[in-house]
Amino acid sequence: MDTTEKRSHNQNIHPFSPYPLKPITKRHDMKTIFTLMTALLSLSVATAAPEAGSTAEKDNTLVWTFTPDPDLPNVLILGDSISIGYTLQVRGLLQGKANVFRPMGRNENRRENCGGTTYGLENIDRWLAVQNWDVIHFNWGLHDLKHVKTAGSNDKSNDPNDPTQATLEQYTENMKVLVSKLKATGARLVFATTTPIAPGTLNPLRTPEAPVRYNAAALEIMKANEIRVNDLHAFCEPHLKEWQKPRNCHFHPIGSEALAKQVSAVIAEELGLAD
Repeated sequence: MDTTEKRSHNQNIHPFSPYPLKPITKRHDMKTIFTLMTALLSLSVATAAPEAGSTAEKDNTLVWTFTPDPDLPNVLILGDSISIGYTLQVRGLLQGKANVFRPMGRNENRRENCGGTTYGLENIDRWLAVQNWDVIHFNWGLHDLKHVKTAGSNDKSNDPNDPTQATLEQYTENMKVLVSKLKATGARLVFATTTPIAPGTLNPLRTPEAPVRYNAAALEIMKANEIRVNDLHAFCEPHLKEWQKPRNCHFHPIGSEALAKQVSAVIAEELGLAD
């Protein structure tokens, strides 16, 4: 038997190493596994694909401008990319019945994402000044509850120890101010609850539990102000496997279509147009 063969028969000698190996104990094995798992988790977070946005938000071929009919009631949809995903379909469903608007930003054919409540407070007066509104369908939440590197910023973070853009307390106080401004328009108001978030949503980190907490705070405000609620969170929950993108807060076209039908039906009821 040569030297290599002799080594291979010794359980503490690696056949390709001249040095004895330390016995692998259960404690050592568990520590190694834990270290590897931690490293792999960090690597997966660091290399996680950016969250895919709303299909409609990314589509630069869509036409957002239109000529309103002065004889029809005016509807304003305030919200983030989820509402961007269904606004044009709502406009189509209510064609000939209402003029459906959303904030357009400062570019002629560029729809505006209404972001979180902090951004909402900075821009609400500009958005409301465009028209006299008959119905305002509104939501804030998805941006407030996302994790960011610095509180109040849009610097995306996947670290659960980093702050959310707005704490639950800040969100609550901001919503109270926004609701007071919305009520001052005299429009009929409808609050849409923040839609669900799929597990594993990163770039930025959003947890499935967060919308439940933020919605609960918002619902207390709506109850106190006697504002109608369109519970899109509950509406979506039974259909998330079919409607929502995996590891995401956004929806497939079939999901946005379903949301559009629900939103249109509620707005039609507020306008007295329901069948």
